[in-house]
Amino acid sequence: MRMPHVDDFVRLTADIPELSLHRGDVGVVRSTWFSPTTAYEVEFHPIGFSSQTRALLLAEQVQVEDGALFDDSRVAVLA
Repeated sequence: MRMPHVDDFVRLTADIPELSLHRGDVGVVRSTWFSPTTAYEVEFHPIGFSSQTRALLLAEQVQVEDGALFDDSRVAVLA
């Protein structure tokens, strides 16, 4: 599995209840931090919230999403 880069879509691998984020939520990497350990600032747009939530996450808390995030049939219905 490759490491995330800025503007990559990533999927959360664990709940973060204090931020109302749940395993499986998808966010966008906005920046990468390298010291003292590698971490990623990820922006989420949780359902039911009017603003985004940003979280500083470790590599083991995110998984890079390659490919389509939505089923093609669903996208056709939304278009």
